Amino acid sequence: MKSIVSAALGIAVGLGVADTLAQPSNPVDAFLAHANAAAAFDFAGTLVRVCVAPQTAPGRDVAPAPAPDRATWYTDPAKVFDNLYFVGTKIHSSWALTTSEGIILIDTLYDYASEEAIVGGLKKLGLDPAAVKYVIVSHAHGDHVGGAKLMQDRFGSRLVMGGPDWDMIEKSVNQYPNGKPKRDIVATDGQKVTLGDTSVTLVATPGHTPGTLSMVFQVKDNGKPLTVAYSGGTAFNFPNDVPHFDIYIASQRKMAAAAVAAGATILMSNHSEFDNAVSKIRMIAGRKAGEAHPFELGSETVGRYFNVTDECAQLARFKLMELPEKK
Repeated sequence: MKSIVSAALGIAVGLGVADTLAQPSNPVDAFLAHANAAAAFDFAGTLVRVCVAPQTAPGRDVAPAPAPDRATWYTDPAKVFDNLYFVGTKIHSSWALTTSEGIILIDTLYDYASEEAIVGGLKKLGLDPAAVKYVIVSHAHGDHVGGAKLMQDRFGSRLVMGGPDWDMIEKSVNQYPNGKPKRDIVATDGQKVTLGDTSVTLVATPGHTPGTLSMVFQVKDNGKPLTVAYSGGTAFNFPNDVPHFDIYIASQRKMAAAAVAAGATILMSNHSEFDNAVSKIRMIAGRKAGEAHPFELGSETVGRYFNVTDECAQLARFKLMELPEKK
């Protein structure tokens, strides 16, 4: 992975220099140049994952691999904003949004990590896992839905997920050896999940999975309200054909527009490689009075995230369109 990241940064620098000299005439180079310019150094991980070394097919319906060594995934939970807490791992994110009437949990990690990272993490932060009234699952991949059954069974949390992804869970034969979460709330586009004084607006962004949900919600930084655009699905692990990329691209543009309309200045995701969550959390402790919060990027930078995914998807789509000519 380090070599891939280095290669990506090399491409980024190279394209950046080339872009100052002349606009690329080759469409592939043009898409890469546009994606690189949008990524800059803010979203290098996203650039790697969807432009440099993209996934090209969905995962298979197989049993989960054995749990990795704890040292590879565990990281301490953290308070990130007045009302938002990180209870994720080094790789995958789970977020606890506190309200006047309980907690809305966003994403639930892999099954092996959910007990310690989410349940244990909430307790370490002085929060009660039983106060989680809603769990919003961005999409039904094991690294985000793994702890949903635990939250549903033990604490009675209501589960919110896109309808097509509920279908994915129910059709799976091998991915849930410890049992599946029971179908609960089927999300709709524009739906607001409201608990007490807080609402999370759901934005249907099919592509990564058919039922992927992105979100818009508000956090507070020392009392100052800030708006988050939460990207629910990024990688290309779906059938790689033109129609699927058309769906993905439309969703990226839809979420970009939603972020602009909401005035979002924070970009969050369910993978730290995309939003640099774990690194930014470490920076909070050293933040000085008057400095911007590490997660507050500004609306222009938030928009660039969706430009990266858009341009990289256009690149992949273009390559598919070229395939018949090469046969």
